Amino acid sequence: MDMLDGFILSRIQFAANISFHILFPTITIALGWVLVFFKLSFARTGNEAWMKAYFFWVKVFALSFAMGVVSGITMSFQFGTNWPGFMESVGNIAGPLLAYEVLTAFFLEAVFLGIMLFGFSRVPGWAHTGATILVAFGTTMSAFWILVLNSWMHTPAGFEMRDGVAFATDWFAIIFNPSMPYRLVHMLLASGLTVAFLIASLSALRWLMGDRGEDVRKTLRLGMVMGAVLIPIQILAGDMHGLNTLEHQPAKVAAMEGNWETQSNVPLLLFAIPDEAARENRFEIGIPNGASLILKHHADGVVPGLNDFVAEDGTIQHPPVAPVFWSFRVMVATGMAMLVMSWAALFFMRRGRGIEGLPRIMIWALVPMGLSGWVATLAGWYTTEIGRQPWLVTGVLDTKAAVGDVAPALVASTLIAYLVVYAALLVAYIGTLVYLARRQVGQDHDKTEGRPATGAVQGLPAE
Repeated sequence: MDMLDGFILSRIQFAANISFHILFPTITIALGWVLVFFKLSFARTGNEAWMKAYFFWVKVFALSFAMGVVSGITMSFQFGTNWPGFMESVGNIAGPLLAYEVLTAFFLEAVFLGIMLFGFSRVPGWAHTGATILVAFGTTMSAFWILVLNSWMHTPAGFEMRDGVAFATDWFAIIFNPSMPYRLVHMLLASGLTVAFLIASLSALRWLMGDRGEDVRKTLRLGMVMGAVLIPIQILAGDMHGLNTLEHQPAKVAAMEGNWETQSNVPLLLFAIPDEAARENRFEIGIPNGASLILKHHADGVVPGLNDFVAEDGTIQHPPVAPVFWSFRVMVATGMAMLVMSWAALFFMRRGRGIEGLPRIMIWALVPMGLSGWVATLAGWYTTEIGRQPWLVTGVLDTKAAVGDVAPALVASTLIAYLVVYAALLVAYIGTLVYLARRQVGQDHDKTEGRPATGAVQGLPAE
């Protein structure tokens, strides 16, 4: 029982760490390229509003980057403390992939981040723009290598097992494993949507605080254009990713759909309460043939059922149903809210020629939508990672086989400490974003009153 408790607590602890960590790379991956867009737009038009937007959002990037680095360090330690079986079994593959991430991405970011943050008035313009591009490229490469490893854990390829240890036989097959392209595209689009609504959210907040600057108008519109363009692409990418998951991880898809029996004409469940003990759903509300249409593209399509993944001795070989079922629906519902909000906002802005055309209630609604990217990302991550259970590496390494022999009391105490610290840091992070928005409004007000602006970022001119 102690081992079971330690196992569950270790899973919760790692989930808490990775949930906190993923919030910040989700921002920096796309925000780096948005900063490049701001700089290139300024170079092309000479409009100072683009540089003003750059100066504001580079602070958000720096804060997010720092939070991501710190939280990533604590997460990496757990491979050795809580999950030693992971590296013992597949370290020959996981180790080099993590090393590639450090060598090709983190070093690139670390070298050029200082120039990007503090070199605007110290290096030529082309050098500063180049540093910004290289930092953005570094964040993307970091995502690439991490998703290569994560995808390989879902759809392992290019290796062979010798005495319980994985050895690489084909690095090309390992890197470009069957699910990697779909996961990479899905994650990059998720990052773009997270940043789109974060930009729109803080711009809406500044507008509500009285900031009528041209940079606010440009960034709010940019956020909504990004959202309106990216969410349909994400829906298409998600459909393709789902078909790939159906091929390689049918048990996960069965849990996502809450489908117990392999059959045709499976409805798309909008609401249900999965009951694993009774092997059925309660209070189902669904669209007839919907799941078959989405997964097989015709109403008679056969969808796998969860009961196919129960061994003869009664051992459950599919993931927990309720968490996967509901996290998937939270992700989809959040995406639909993004779609409606972005397209509605652009409609009103086009009809009213700018932000003034937006109903005030919509501007208020945009503020909390700044967290929608986080909600969708976490829900999608839970769907993916819980849906892989009971495997840590599908078909290769059982999750229970990788856990370390750590006292449950020790895991519980560190888990509580992590949760307290993460909660405080999350509140501080959001509070700092609000503070930056309020401070920017104050600086703009000082300018309109003829007073000098204060509080410029070191190395950057006062806005």
